[in-house]
Amino acid sequence: MAKDIGIDLGTANVLINIKGKGIVLNEPSVVAIDTHTAKVLAVGSEAYKMVGRTPSNIRAIRPLKDGVIADFDVTEQMLSYFIKKLNVKGIMSKPNILICCPTSTTSIERKAIRQAAEKSGGGNVYLEEEPKVAAIGAGLDIFQPRGNMVIDIGGGTSDIAILSLGDIVVSRSLRVAGDHLNTDIITYMRKAHGLQIGEHTAEKIKIEIGTVVPNHRTKEMEVRGRDIVNGLPRTVTLSSNQIEKALHDTMLSVISAAKEVLEQTPPELAADIIDRGIVLTGGGALLDGIDSLFASYLKVPVVVAETPLDDVALGTGFLLEHIEKGKKKDKKFR
Repeated sequence: MAKDIGIDLGTANVLINIKGKGIVLNEPSVVAIDTHTAKVLAVGSEAYKMVGRTPSNIRAIRPLKDGVIADFDVTEQMLSYFIKKLNVKGIMSKPNILICCPTSTTSIERKAIRQAAEKSGGGNVYLEEEPKVAAIGAGLDIFQPRGNMVIDIGGGTSDIAILSLGDIVVSRSLRVAGDHLNTDIITYMRKAHGLQIGEHTAEKIKIEIGTVVPNHRTKEMEVRGRDIVNGLPRTVTLSSNQIEKALHDTMLSVISAAKEVLEQTPPELAADIIDRGIVLTGGGALLDGIDSLFASYLKVPVVVAETPLDDVALGTGFLLEHIEKGKKKDKKFR
């Protein structure tokens, strides 16, 4: 018998939840390919180690960009690799797959996601919107007639949604998230310090000393890179406040989208959000000071979910149970 699986197909990471077992896989969404033979050399963590460090004949590709499939064949190969690794297929049956996508995904992009999942060995493929699944994974009861607001800041997209009675009432999806923050740090280093750094280093800076509130964190870090004038390696010391300056504009664009969503929210649901607050989830929710920054601009309480990185994958587990229950009910009524 095939085991049903839920997939958080993220721009930065792929998480897979097997029904009844929980999250069994969490690996970077990266595939290393030999450009001469088009052969896949490594997938996930192994391929991630190669980013920015490969010879000319090997490319480390991130097949998802801004929350959508940028390279269909590579996405399919990546999913096939992960599904095979988990051994979830039955002898005669294929697993049902529940897969998540940003709210702004077009019908063509949805079709591509569905096809990639089917080709990688899925049976029935269900698509669900990311903020809804993240809210469930964060422990919000979205099935009651009351308003819940969630801001899911992932690698490629930031999804903002108001939920009530099990569905999205108002939402907004921005293609501005964790990857964009890394680019902000790379740009800042080039402009302010004349130093070229890679994606890995930018991510490390963001996690180790990054903050989004001035003077909220007072850490320093030595950063090595290439001098853009003479091309030689050089080291500079960075502080948390410098990183706050680099991330400032991008954070304001997410806040401004959240304001737009609140402005479009029906008054009764807006009243619920004043009481219940906003839940932040996704990897971006781990940024230092992010809850105080959002609370100061949006004037409502803001809390960070307990397991922001896992919420979407946890939510797929809950929904898979309910798809199965729904099917059993259908059979009863036939």
